[in-house]
Amino acid sequence: MTDPDERMIPKVNIGLMGHVDHGKSTLAQAISGKWADTHSEEIKRGITIRLGYADATIYRCEDCDEPNCYCTTEKCPTCFGDTEPQRTISIVDVPGHKTLMGTVLSGAALMDGCIFVISADEPCPQPQTAEHLKTLDIAGIDNIIIVQNKIDRVSEEEARENYEQIKEFVKDTVAEDAPVVPVSALQRVNVDAVLQAIEEEIPTPERDSEASPRMMTARSFDVNKPGTPMENLSGGVIGGSILRGEFEAGDEIEIKPGVRRDGEIKPIRTEIVEMEKVGKSLKKAGPGGLLGIQTKLDPAMTRSDNLAGSIVGYPGELPDMLEEIVLEIHTFDKVAGVAGEKVVDDVKTNEPLMLTVGTSKTAGVVTSAREVDGEKEAEVKLKLPICSMCGERVAISRQIENKWRLIGYGTIK
Repeated sequence: MTDPDERMIPKVNIGLMGHVDHGKSTLAQAISGKWADTHSEEIKRGITIRLGYADATIYRCEDCDEPNCYCTTEKCPTCFGDTEPQRTISIVDVPGHKTLMGTVLSGAALMDGCIFVISADEPCPQPQTAEHLKTLDIAGIDNIIIVQNKIDRVSEEEARENYEQIKEFVKDTVAEDAPVVPVSALQRVNVDAVLQAIEEEIPTPERDSEASPRMMTARSFDVNKPGTPMENLSGGVIGGSILRGEFEAGDEIEIKPGVRRDGEIKPIRTEIVEMEKVGKSLKKAGPGGLLGIQTKLDPAMTRSDNLAGSIVGYPGELPDMLEEIVLEIHTFDKVAGVAGEKVVDDVKTNEPLMLTVGTSKTAGVVTSAREVDGEKEAEVKLKLPICSMCGERVAISRQIENKWRLIGYGTIK
C-alpha cells in the first residue's frame, strides 16, 4: 500500500480541452470543487484566458458498485461510509477560444492525459474541437477520455445523434478508442463515471526521479499584496511541473532562457525558498503534478507570467539557448479550426511563423525552406530564443484570416 501522504501529493497532470463554452471549467469545478478561472478578466468575460489549475484526490468506497464507488470526498456520498484515497491528480484547464491556441499548446506540454470535453447541444466538431484534437496528436497524448457534456440540455435522441457525430469525428485519430462518458457537469451527473474513467484510462507515468531535475514553467507570479512592507516581501514564484528528477528547498537553480538584460536574453540563477503542491509545503518535490516554487528573485521579475515558458534546472545542466533552428516539417492536409476545407500550403522562405516548444512560445522567420532527401526542412531565425534539444517537437502556427492557426509540427534537427 502506498504511503497515505504520498497519495495526497499529485503526480499526474490531466488536461481539460475542447471548444469554448463547452463546460471545461465547470467540469473542473465538479471534480475538484475549485473554479479554475481566477483572473479578473476571465471572471468578467466568463472564459478561460490563462492556464487554470486545480487539484483533486480520487477516493474509492469498497462497499459500493462502480461507478458510484468513486468520489472526491472522505465519506461516500452514496452510502456515507469511509472511503480510501487512490491518488491525487492535477487538472490543467486550457482556453477554448480560437485566439488563445498558443496557451492551449503550452498547456498540452504539461499533460499526461486529457479529458476532452464536447458539448451535446452543438454539432460536432466545432472549430476548436478539431484544433484541440490536432494539438493532442502533436503532443503525443493518447490517454484520452471524451466527456459528452450538457446532456441535460438535449433529448435522448439528440444525445445519441451527437454521440455518433463524436465517434465519426475521432475515427482514425489519437482519440479513436477513447471512452465517451455522458455528463452534466453543471448538475454533477455522472461525475463518478468520469473519475472511474480517469483511474482506468490515465495511469500515472513512470518518472526518472534520479535524473538531473528539469521543470517546465507555465506561470509566474508576484504574490505580495500592495502595501506590503519591504521586510515582509516574499520572493517571486514560478509554477509548472517537474518532468524528471527532484528539487529540494535550498537548491540553487537556473532559469532559461531568462530575462532581457543589456539588450540580450540572459539566464537567471536563484535559490529555492519553499515549494508547494495542493497547498502543502514540501521540502522535496519530484515529477508530476503542478508545483509552485518560491524563489529569492525580485517579485517584479516574475510578475504577470514574465517567466512563463522558461525551463528550470541545476546551473550548467540545462540545454543551450537557440536563436536559430532547423526543423523537419510535417504539415496537416487541412487547416484545423477553420470553416471549409482550407488546404495547408508548404512552409515558404521569408514566412513568419509562431512556434511552441514545451511551454515556450516564440515567433520566427523562415530563412530557408527546402526539401532534402524527400523530407521538408526549414531554417528559422527566432525572435526570442528557446532552450531546447534536438529531437523535440515544435508546434507550428501560421497567420490565416488574421489569426495564428495550427498547421503542423516540426522536429528540431
